[in-house]
Amino acid sequence: MTEEYTDIYNYTDDYEDQLCRKEEVVKVGSILIPLFFTVVVVLSCIGNILVLVFLALFKSLTNVFILNLALSDLLFTFGLPFWASYYIWGWTFGEIGCKAVKFLFYVGFYSSVLFLTLMTVQRYMAVVHPLSDWERCRGLSVSPFIVWILSGTAALLGSLHSKVMIESDSQYCEYGSVEWKSGIAYFQNAFFFIAFVIMGYCYGRMLQTITKSRTNKRHKTVRLIFCIALVFFIGWAPYNIIMFLKSLTIHPFTDYCNVSIHLDYAFYTCRLLAFSHCSLNPVLYALIGEKFQKHLQTILKKMCSK
Repeated sequence: MTEEYTDIYNYTDDYEDQLCRKEEVVKVGSILIPLFFTVVVVLSCIGNILVLVFLALFKSLTNVFILNLALSDLLFTFGLPFWASYYIWGWTFGEIGCKAVKFLFYVGFYSSVLFLTLMTVQRYMAVVHPLSDWERCRGLSVSPFIVWILSGTAALLGSLHSKVMIESDSQYCEYGSVEWKSGIAYFQNAFFFIAFVIMGYCYGRMLQTITKSRTNKRHKTVRLIFCIALVFFIGWAPYNIIMFLKSLTIHPFTDYCNVSIHLDYAFYTCRLLAFSHCSLNPVLYALIGEKFQKHLQTILKKMCSK
């Protein structure tokens, strides 16, 4: 999974692209994506800031992970206005801005996946091995710091190799070489796949345990975390698949141009779906998280009583 924002604009990568004009694809993207990103940014900022305020009143390991996940969503959100502007006017923020926005994108993605994995493992241990004293492990208290260090390091490697490229009086924020573009794409796909294999195993074991349990009160948190992970997977899995197809250097298609245009439209759809995840988590907290519902009701009652 890599940010190939310039693919639909660049008609001179090879001979086939020179014959494949995509003005209509570009026009659709320049209208649809900025409008969609604007809505996502507004909803994400409002929702995740409210989540941070709510979580400041609770103290638990799960809530610490959710708080950090909200921070990941906000970091990811901060980069969207720049990409929205990019689709209208091209890249106008210089090379430092290019590296900074790429960094926000990657650190938001990597940290989100890692925090979702930690939340899943934490619930797995609480449900499948409830008598273990693993929560007293010192490593769990510092795990958020480790996640941010790992995410920041991986994001930094990607952002440092991005640069502003000028072509046909237009500027693009892209990688300096095809090798880095392909390498990051394969690494992120592998990272995404491994994380969700771990989550899938944990949820499978938890489901077996819960179905045998006579009470499900202590397993309500599992439902919330499962829904968050499921929404994240539904959003990012199609995007990963499309990005993998677009990263292939050999196109085994007879009608390359037609397939390439269809991939671009699919890329638009999958990108909108994937990038909207940062605004959906607060909705899940409000609809599924009982503590969030109770606290929100308390705040609303106080506001109405004034």
